[in-house]
Amino acid sequence: MAGWPGLTAGWPGELLLGLVVLVGASVQRLAGLGFALVAAPVLVLLLGPGDGVALANLASLAISAVGLAGSWRQVRPGAMLPLLAAAVCTVPVGAWAAATVPPPALLTCIGVLVTAAALLVIRGLRAAALRGVGGAVVAGAASGVMNSAAGVGGPALSLYAVNSGWTAREFVPNAQLYGVVVNACSLAAKSLPELSGPSWGLVTAALAGGALAGRLLAARVPERRARAVVLGLALAGGLATLVKGVSGL
Repeated sequence: MAGWPGLTAGWPGELLLGLVVLVGASVQRLAGLGFALVAAPVLVLLLGPGDGVALANLASLAISAVGLAGSWRQVRPGAMLPLLAAAVCTVPVGAWAAATVPPPALLTCIGVLVTAAALLVIRGLRAAALRGVGGAVVAGAASGVMNSAAGVGGPALSLYAVNSGWTAREFVPNAQLYGVVVNACSLAAKSLPELSGPSWGLVTAALAGGALAGRLLAARVPERRARAVVLGLALAGGLATLVKGVSGL
């Protein structure tokens, strides 16, 4: 694992990487999204902005594909098409920003985006601009940039779903379709993360374990409690990333 300056290297860092991926995968399988919100800030701190965001994209893609395999019949293609089209069009903008912005400034931007996204979802922002086809295009465009640059495109989708009156049952399969398509495009616009062989093995095992744990927890954890945990972890991670970025400016 290519450690990030100032953080623990060696096996403690490897174990932390696996734990973060395990928790993020569990959350994603439980709630339909959340891997990036929970895990991306820590992955960025562990691996640096480039590899951290790329790993968040890759892991989100994998866990979304697992969930979608069992729920694709509940997807709403008509509602998702403008969201996905807008997101795919703006993914290159986020990839360009991630490749050109200096690491401390990029860390600061990621911290701001994650923190702001978590706060907006917590507050349940209501806005006419986030309804209908126009709202889908606005949310999709914002989501594509954020997903490619910071690995956190889900909150924009969540805000669109809240304003469109989607239930949790409707939201989860559509969020998983989003995760497959937009994360695949984000990775295509960048490159895969550079990890050691043991790190790849640990990440793979953590993804599988997290998917299983999330499936088991889905029947036992109330939706509201799961949502509170996701947003609390996201807010803490965003603030930590923001502090790290500002300290390096």
